Amino acid sequence: MEALRLVLRYAHLIGFAVLLGGALAQYFSGRIRINAPMLWGSVIQVVTGLALAAPLRGGGDKEPDPAKLAVKGVVAVLIFVMVFFSRKRPEVNKGHFLGIVVLTLTNAAVATFWH
Repeated sequence: MEALRLVLRYAHLIGFAVLLGGALAQYFSGRIRINAPMLWGSVIQVVTGLALAAPLRGGGDKEPDPAKLAVKGVVAVLIFVMVFFSRKRPEVNKGHFLGIVVLTLTNAAVATFWH
């Protein structure tokens, strides 16, 4: 079970990198819109996050805090919704786009600093 948990965590980190990398690429290109990497990154984040929250532990002491899981889940779903419903627009409002980036970084901060 530990190997599966590590593979899921690795995929979760890849989803984060794809989402943030896609957002930064769009931001620095000057044309702010939702690209395919952002959509796929948000999907990977939600799917692997749900899988990581499932009781996969083999009786170890690494049980995650339910409040932390709830916060991360809500933020991840919010990011996905913001990306999904804006994906077909030719250009996205700068505040909306920066909100996606800030929420992505906030989700990583919750994962890192909440123990």
